[in-house]
Amino acid sequence: MNTLALGIPGSTDPWDLTLDSSGNLAVATAAAAIAQDVASAIETFLGEVYYDTTIGVPYFSQIFGQPFSASIASTLLQNAALQVPGVVAAKVTITSFVNRVLSGKVEVIDTTGQAIGVTF
Repeated sequence: MNTLALGIPGSTDPWDLTLDSSGNLAVATAAAAIAQDVASAIETFLGEVYYDTTIGVPYFSQIFGQPFSASIASTLLQNAALQVPGVVAAKVTITSFVNRVLSGKVEVIDTTGQAIGVTF
């Protein structure tokens, strides 16, 4: 599955549309598309997507404002990753939760068996 390519965090235009060498909207394919879609899924707050308020991670109700539980956060992020088309398995590793900033890595396996790493 293809997706519009977004600038990577740390670039001059993170999470913004990018152009290819011909000046057209850039498209991410294969593993890059899955990695980007997983990153988008785990960064989407429940209720944030106006056309489908049932998708997203329940950060406000189950992560922020609660005693932090790495196992609950990992499970919620894993569930979000597994909702991405083409992902058949996901493992979340949380590395930090400081000042309401959650960081870690998601290792996903796609339908071809390829392992893809996504940091957040």
